[in-house]
Amino acid sequence: MSAVVQIDKLWSVFRSAGQEIVVHKNLDLVIQQGELLSIAGGSGSGKTVLLRQILGLQQPARGTVTVLGKPADELGNAGAASRVGMLFQHGALFSAFSVLDNIAFPLRELKTLPHDLVRDAAMVKLQMVGLDAAQAHKMPSDLSGGMIKRVALARALIMDPPLLLLDEPTAGLDPDSADAFCTLLRSLHRELGLTVVMVTHDLDTLFELSTQVAVVAEKRIVVKGTPKEVIAYPHPFIHDYFLGERGQRAMELLREYPFTV
Repeated sequence: MSAVVQIDKLWSVFRSAGQEIVVHKNLDLVIQQGELLSIAGGSGSGKTVLLRQILGLQQPARGTVTVLGKPADELGNAGAASRVGMLFQHGALFSAFSVLDNIAFPLRELKTLPHDLVRDAAMVKLQMVGLDAAQAHKMPSDLSGGMIKRVALARALIMDPPLLLLDEPTAGLDPDSADAFCTLLRSLHRELGLTVVMVTHDLDTLFELSTQVAVVAEKRIVVKGTPKEVIAYPHPFIHDYFLGERGQRAMELLREYPFTV
């Protein structure tokens, strides 16, 4: 396997009221091709900051972030959506666009493909995420939370990127919708050969989907491994986060459906 994302000696520093706030310090992380990696950590540990830096939306104070062999800050150039897809926490659909137009938007922005081809590609992705053609002309306001997530996922995949980033993919969904969305993500990860990086506070989602987990604590990645390896790692944050009452409930899934990585 080759590294899809490589983060070396990263420092994330913010300035507030004349003071420097260090969020990450000498953070290292390598994400291999085909992994479905969850980034776990407490509130304020900088999980979403890492996603933004992988996307090239935010520059580290020090260190390097390399994505698919190129500096992450080059992802802002033309064609970025063909390399990285992003599913935002609440979908971030354009409210004035139909479902089909939301999905087609990245392709239409290229202004290089015929209208009919763009429409057909968007319909294929709509069906890929489990929605039928009858949903294509609905507006986002007419969709359920689970449908919004699926449309946003279809848009993230419209240009067939090898890397998919997810920010709290099951946030706001009821348990049945969250389970169905996890099943869809697992299927797409396998069938499309995607590398997936996910930030989630939902331990059920983390245990159900992750082939690897990276834990952010003490301003760095303290451990990266399979869910079982991470849980066994001796660290106070890991003990409290994964082995508390919520963690114990979520681990029932891990015991019932053991991962093989």
